[in-house]
Formats: sequence, C-alpha cells, structure tokens
Amino acid sequence: FKKDGKPAGFGVCSIEGRAAIEPFDNTAANSKDKFTFKCHRSIVSDHHKPQDIYAVNGIKFHPIHGTLATIGSDGKFSFWDKDARTKLKTGEQLDNTITCCDFNHTGTYFAYGSSYDWSKGHEFYNPQQKNYIFIRQVKDELKPRKK
Repeated sequence: FKKDGKPAGFGVCSIEGRAAIEPFDNTAANSKDKFTFKCHRSIVSDHHKPQDIYAVNGIKFHPIHGTLATIGSDGKFSFWDKDARTKLKTGEQLDNTITCCDFNHTGTYFAYGSSYDWSKGHEFYNPQQKNYIFIRQVKDELKPRKK
C-alpha cells in the first residue's frame, strides 16, 4: 500500500482465513497500520455450529484509493477499507475458487480468475469444470469510507 504516494507496506494472506497488513516502517507511529483481520469465512448464526474457514488466495491494493481486495477459496472477492478496517463489498459467490486478481493502473477495472486451487485435494478436482476470467468495472465501491 501507499502513503503520501510512496510505498508504505504490503498485505499478506493465509490459508487460515486471515489477511494481514504490514507497514515497512515498524516504528510506534506506524503501529496502527499493522493489523490482521478475518475474512473468507462462512456466516454462522448458531454459535454451536462450526464455521467454514477458507484460504485467502490473494490480496491487491487499489492503485488510487489505497483500499484493497481479497480473494478466496470460498469463490468470493471482498473489497476492504484498511484505514477504517471495514468491509466495503463482497462479490457474488462463484462455483469455483478465485485464484488471482488485480486492478488496472487507473483502478477502474478489477480482474479476477476462477479455477480450482487444490485446497480440497485431488479428489474434488473436476476436469470438466471450466476456468474463467472476469473483468468488472469498479467506480465508487472502492472509495474509502468518509471519516
């Protein structure tokens, strides 16, 4: 991610349904920029039932707004405001996992690819299931929330 137009940190994703934001400068003044958050998990209304946790396959920062996108084995993408630490939007669930994503250089388009990511092993691989690339125009849905 960028701060004042200069690279200031990076994002890390995990197979444990978490993502982390890490600043390059780990001084106390920048400690508020370092955090982890849960994502790509099933919503469970009954606390006695287990929650499904999916791998987070990628994280990309919007080149203009500094917000970010995560993609996961749940077949969804989510847009986040890292400064407000809130989710801006979740995409519709696909039939397959989302394995890669990126924004164009102006941040007006978000592209993501859907294919099997082997997170469930070879026994769930279906060679008849097609791979897809999606490109969607993004406008205000990635603008940070007003403070």
